[in-house]
Amino acid sequence: MDQTTTAPRRILVVDDEPYVCDALKMLLTLDGHEVVTANAGPEALDLYNQGRFDLVITDYSMPGMKGDELAAAVKSRNPDQRIIMITAYVEKLTGGNSPVAHVNELVGKPFRLEEIKLAMARVLDTV
Repeated sequence: MDQTTTAPRRILVVDDEPYVCDALKMLLTLDGHEVVTANAGPEALDLYNQGRFDLVITDYSMPGMKGDELAAAVKSRNPDQRIIMITAYVEKLTGGNSPVAHVNELVGKPFRLEEIKLAMARVLDTV
């Protein structure tokens, strides 16, 4: 098993851009993962409350409920939940007053699938 391969997992992908959800779902499913998608934070929380997920991958900038708010809500339900945030604002979010305290890993947008796989390996290998 190389460093970018993880055992099949159940993953919740959240992004307000449907094509991002669709692309991640297709690519992660090809790697053997079960992927559920949501296009908004409240929808994601409903799905999260219905079942167990090994990983949540969420966008940061979404209308209504930002990714950091979703991450905080998820962590309040399960403090051990692994969360990766994808964002075009990595520099802004890694500053002194970072709002991503509830996130295990940040991946910049645009991203390559390999970057997601590396982040998944780092986050899930700590479980």
